[in-house]
Amino acid sequence: MAVDTEPSPAGREHLRRGPLAPPARTLVDVFRDSVGASPDAAAVDNGVEVLTYAELDQAADDLAGTLHAAGVGRGDKVGIRVRSGAVELYVAVLGVLAAGAAYVPVDADDPDERARLVFDEADVAAVVGNGLVLGLRRPPGPARQPAPVQPGDDAWVIFTSGSTGKPKGVAVTHRSAAAFVDAESRLFLLDAPIGPTDRVMAGLSVGFDASCEEMWLAWAHEACLVPAPRSLVRSGVDVGPWLVANDITVVSTVPTLVSLWPTESLERVRLLIMGGEACPPEIGERLARGGREVWNTYGPTEATVVSCGAPLLDHGPVRIGLPLDGWDLAVVDGSGSPVTDGEVGELIIGGVGLARYLDPAKDAEKYAPMPTLGWERAYRSGDMVRFDGEGLVFAGRADDQVKLGGRRIELGEVDSALLGLDGVVGAAAAVRRSRAGNQLLVGYVAVQDGFDAVTATERLRAEMPAALVPRLAVVTDLPTRTSGKIDRDALPWPLPRAASDGAPDAELSGTAAWVADLWLDVLGAVVRGPGDDFFDLGGGSLTAAQVVSRRRSTHPEITVADLYENPTVGRLSDALDAMTTPTSTTDRRVRPTPSKTQVGQVVCTVPLRLLSGLRWLTWVIAGCNLLASLYALPWLPTVSWGWVVAGWLLLVLAPGRMALSALGARLL
Repeated sequence: MAVDTEPSPAGREHLRRGPLAPPARTLVDVFRDSVGASPDAAAVDNGVEVLTYAELDQAADDLAGTLHAAGVGRGDKVGIRVRSGAVELYVAVLGVLAAGAAYVPVDADDPDERARLVFDEADVAAVVGNGLVLGLRRPPGPARQPAPVQPGDDAWVIFTSGSTGKPKGVAVTHRSAAAFVDAESRLFLLDAPIGPTDRVMAGLSVGFDASCEEMWLAWAHEACLVPAPRSLVRSGVDVGPWLVANDITVVSTVPTLVSLWPTESLERVRLLIMGGEACPPEIGERLARGGREVWNTYGPTEATVVSCGAPLLDHGPVRIGLPLDGWDLAVVDGSGSPVTDGEVGELIIGGVGLARYLDPAKDAEKYAPMPTLGWERAYRSGDMVRFDGEGLVFAGRADDQVKLGGRRIELGEVDSALLGLDGVVGAAAAVRRSRAGNQLLVGYVAVQDGFDAVTATERLRAEMPAALVPRLAVVTDLPTRTSGKIDRDALPWPLPRAASDGAPDAELSGTAAWVADLWLDVLGAVVRGPGDDFFDLGGGSLTAAQVVSRRRSTHPEITVADLYENPTVGRLSDALDAMTTPTSTTDRRVRPTPSKTQVGQVVCTVPLRLLSGLRWLTWVIAGCNLLASLYALPWLPTVSWGWVVAGWLLLVLAPGRMALSALGARLL
């Protein structure tokens, strides 16, 4: 009898979940369901202003009406550039969706040149800015009539790094976005689903697609979205006390940030989701305890945020897991044929989550059919994985794309920016690791005489997001392969300057010498003098957080802001010396908020609830006055129209509400 010994393709029965896709609907449907179920539940709370689901829905409808009046509506794209953490940011997102348009976010901290490039490439009709101010980018057209949003309409367009030097716009439909939201609802906390009592941290840039996960983890489950101040997120370690003080129960972030948080700060967090970069096993060993669900997820922007995930346990390998309902995955070799279990191959993604590029040529290239799989449309991820019988395990990249701090970066885009600098005749970017294990983006440049590295760095900062600005390293030549392409692996590391003697100059002593040694450990850069700048040496927000975290043991009061304000070795060491006498504290515990403090916090919310009630009362009284003036209804309570107008200006219209918010912030 013949025995079939042919191995089966890797995890085929486990990796095909396309037929299980949730029913088609839109993000507007998702949000309106939550509004109907819990209109009075808090939808967003930034510490100064709280909007209920009903209030957020009304504010979004108001913005949608403004867009329609300006001739912007279904099928258009609208840019959003609102400061991080502002309630207006979330009103803008929902308002654009309610208008039937797709939102195109740019982080408010990104350079103006980046914003112009993104908005031009997306051909946005208008841009919503701070204060919900609407700026039209084309002549006003006739007013648009509201039209129902359809699942096939675009919900958002997010730009990722491009290998040609130009960012790539990725459009995601409502069908894909809502399927992602609903599929995650089938994945997390099945025994005790997220609900109105949960508070979800929003700490990621709105220009990063993982921010969509934060928003909809809250809004799909009637929970409250709680934006974390940008300065706090940059500090890393200071997020811990904020999580406790704000009763955060759900967090979605990158592993690099989680590694900086004390375990005690997550006592109330019952769902922790990580993605965007490789997750070290230590995080699962430390945090997957006490009934808390910890997940490691994976997904490119091109396949709608998350394609697969796996529970992170306190033992065993770190996997990226199995697909969400509606997503199909396959592992193939160079010819496109499925590999067997345990073999490494490229991850191919299909199913309901597939997005599209705005560039038709790029879309046809990356989303071409896969005849070997029988798929009419598939996304070639460029990520190498293997199926180990229980799920997928990440095995690296197949090209020049990397991830730093959760942000996907095409090295080709950095190369193009470097080649555009004055005096540069050759360039290549590469990712290197410091002694502390940090990933660092280094830009190797071959230059002409007179090249000014300081001016070059300033130009890069003015044109590119901070995550794409590399540490510059001048080299005499760039090694090449036999193909003529630059051999990135052969580029020098440690840099010649850092490898010469492994120690800072003798003129540095005391605190300055300690700072120099720490920077060598974190950045892989030897400091030569007190004027060396942390950010010129390749430092960024995450490495700054690590520097501060290490110094907290002896200078508890140091913050990331101190490093940003004193970026050189000399200034930072002077600032440290001017602080209180260093202590020998080794354990900085973050404890839950005491009961008395919690009571105080509740009391502080009374004025906010009172303002909300007065706002609704203004609507009711205005209605009573109007009905009483039109009909003979003597039993209706009425007040002077002067009081109604005053209440309307102060409590209902945006300028009055913002003035009250500013006053509240000043008082707090």
